[in-house]
Amino acid sequence: MTGPSIEAVNLSKNYERFAAVSNLNLRLEGPKCVGFLGPNGAGKTTTLKIFTHLIKPTSGEAYINGQDITKNVRKALAHAGALIESPEIYPAFTPREALSEIAELRGIPRTERAKRVDEVIAEVRMAEWENKRVGKFSKGMKQRINIAAALLTDPEVILLDEPTTGLDPRGMTEVRDIVKSLKTRNKLIFMSSHLLSEVADVCDEVAMIDHGKLVKYDTLGNVTSQFSRGEGVVDITVSRDIDEVQVTAISAVDGVVSLEKLDPRNVRVRFRGGLDAQEKLLYDLVSKRIGMVSFKGSASALEDAYLNLIEDSR
Repeated sequence: MTGPSIEAVNLSKNYERFAAVSNLNLRLEGPKCVGFLGPNGAGKTTTLKIFTHLIKPTSGEAYINGQDITKNVRKALAHAGALIESPEIYPAFTPREALSEIAELRGIPRTERAKRVDEVIAEVRMAEWENKRVGKFSKGMKQRINIAAALLTDPEVILLDEPTTGLDPRGMTEVRDIVKSLKTRNKLIFMSSHLLSEVADVCDEVAMIDHGKLVKYDTLGNVTSQFSRGEGVVDITVSRDIDEVQVTAISAVDGVVSLEKLDPRNVRVRFRGGLDAQEKLLYDLVSKRIGMVSFKGSASALEDAYLNLIEDSR
């Protein structure tokens, strides 16, 4: 097997007459971030709880790195870290104390614990507060410590259940930046979210689920292009208030269909074509020297795809 992997095979979870997950088949492999999307009650959290052995499936199998979670729990979870439904850390603990306790529970050797705690505290950018009481932290700071706990064993597979829910904009940005940094470290991240803008910003692929069934799994670009009518959408940020000269320069780029000014420094551009056309558009805009500081796929394209796919599944 090459790289980390997660796989659901005919996975189902029933509660009396209600099917929370229904015959789910999904395989994720290799280092990347996969967004797990679906309406409330679609089965996202149930699926993640099965993968972390918090609940047992009614039928089917769930594998992490080729190990069946119901038959080889210890081996399956040995290289996995998870954050499910944001647990509370005892408020009188400091991050160092809390993480040291968790490291012991997870079987990290005593000689390695202090080093790993130092590493994960640095990774979530909490070194300045490592000896402060958790009870005085903001929700975003507490969530960063929860993520640090998930990273203690340096897992290959990371399962995150709506990690930015309930956070203020600053806290959301901090958590997203941590997830982005994890993408560079050969890890497979499976992250449920109800924020399409978050998935568009952070993830490489998306898996959509509705009524416990898989609706779509593909790269972000392929999913959005399916409903784009041959057009792509990107959001551009410039370093100063955009003027008519910049608007004209962007509109004149080959392939640009339309331009929408979102605010003084942000513009949404629709263009003809797919990823190759997007690559050329980026090159052409850089050459225009318009002061561009950000260029990313727009969440509006993912929203169109999501609404179409979920509507078709009902």
